[in-house]
Amino acid sequence: MAREASHGETEGRKNRPIAVGVRLARPGGDLVLFFPISTKQLEPVRFAVEVPSIEKRRAGLDPDMRLWIILDEFNTDIVGRSFYVEPEPPVGRFSKAFFLPLLRGFIARRKTLTEVNRHR
Repeated sequence: MAREASHGETEGRKNRPIAVGVRLARPGGDLVLFFPISTKQLEPVRFAVEVPSIEKRRAGLDPDMRLWIILDEFNTDIVGRSFYVEPEPPVGRFSKAFFLPLLRGFIARRKTLTEVNRHR
């Protein structure tokens, strides 16, 4: 993520087959924001949220595994031009009731968060 990118690495050290993608319409090509999902609980100062069991089932994730969405570091890329996105269909989706408040929190903190731009 950000630590690796700041050291000039262009590929993640860890394959993350599961991430939350948010697509934003842009004139030069739609932008997608990717928030990683981790199996490790982050420090309380981090902006990360544990995924409830019902949401894991909706998203097609293992409901017995503890998972966190990391929201204070994210990647951005251009839809259709990405070398990092596999052309696989989504596994599932989180409900709007769960994810929209997280997205609002992300927007409120946007200027203080770490973005790794994958489309430069």
